[in-house]
Amino acid sequence: MARVDVGDGAPEFSLPWTGEGEFDLASRRGGWVVLAFYPGDFTAICTKQFCNYRDGGEELEGLEAEVVGISPQDVDSHERFISEHGLTVPLAADADLAVADAYGVKGPGGFVRRAIFIVDPGGTIRYRRIALVGLGYEDVGDLREALGEARAAA
Repeated sequence: MARVDVGDGAPEFSLPWTGEGEFDLASRRGGWVVLAFYPGDFTAICTKQFCNYRDGGEELEGLEAEVVGISPQDVDSHERFISEHGLTVPLAADADLAVADAYGVKGPGGFVRRAIFIVDPGGTIRYRRIALVGLGYEDVGDLREALGEARAAA
């Protein structure tokens, strides 16, 4: 399993997602990107996390960063999850866990750890937080603070 840290180049990837085409990190150069890895659709904490992003939609838009959720479920599951909860953040499908592995968030037994990575416009990781136990999550306010720190450090 790889480990990427603040200051490293973000591992490039392309994944199917609930947006148009594929989510391709390289095509996002020039803008800030928040990668929100999470264990799974329809789980209690993940549902709270993405409902928080939905409820804080105006504040989330004000962050001037693209936020995308990444988990192992397929796009069909993601679309049901979005539909059932009225979610607003697009979700990418890392079914083979290659991206989770590249970012060092694949835990024992293929479990994905809840994690946030912020990638700057040049493709460098400016913020990294990986939860050892996924009982909490970074809410919209936490993302705002993390982006502020990341932008100051860039």
